[in-house]
Formats: sequence, structure tokens, C-alpha cells
Amino acid sequence: QVQVTESGGGLVQAGDSLRLSCIASGRAFTTYAMGWFRQAPGKEREVVSTITWSGNSTFYTNSVKGRFAITGDHLQNTVYLQMNSLKPEDTARYYCAVRTRGEGRAIWQYEFDNWGQGTQVTVSS
Repeated sequence: QVQVTESGGGLVQAGDSLRLSCIASGRAFTTYAMGWFRQAPGKEREVVSTITWSGNSTFYTNSVKGRFAITGDHLQNTVYLQMNSLKPEDTARYYCAVRTRGEGRAIWQYEFDNWGQGTQVTVSS
């Protein structure tokens, strides 16, 4: 079983920055991709950014392009999300996701099989 643990959320003002961290741990597993998803109150969970280790391929949803940056370490099973120029509409619970099966570029929720409990990000105006 893979444990996924996020950290780094908090309450900030518009224009501030935050860095989210995630680590996957457990026995005898391989990660093929990791990513960040978010869910705002009353909305469905959506993809924010993902990184697929093969080819170091990244994906960003349009609303965060130019403001967020995803990085990670395949060998350490860690992923980070640097969030700059935060906006009130970025307020959500952010979830780290890990793909341990399959190959190819991973973007959508169904492609990830392990999830963390989430970390809250609140951006005040």
C-alpha cells in the first residue's frame, strides 16, 4: 500500500506564494507519474498540474499556466507545486496523486491510483 502525504497549504493573501510538497511512501512500488488536483467548495475536483517521469513531461491546466510550477524527484517519490501570484479563485483543497500502474503521460484523475488526504489553500482578496 502506498501512503501519500501532502503539506504546505495555508492562508495567504492574493499575490502571495505557497509551495506544496508531497511524498509517496510504502513498500515495493514504482511511481510513473505524480500530480496535483484541487477541489473548491461546491465544485468537482480538477487537475492542476502533473508530471510524468518518462520524458519528464508536465501538464498545467490553463488557469495556472505561468503562475504555478511542478517539480519532483522520481527516485525520492516526491513532487512539489510552487504557486506564485495566487488568486482567490485558487482557493481549494489540493490533493496529491500518484500513479503506480501503467505508462504514458498521465493527466486525468482516472490515471492515478493513490491519493493523499489533501491540504487546504485559502487565498484572501
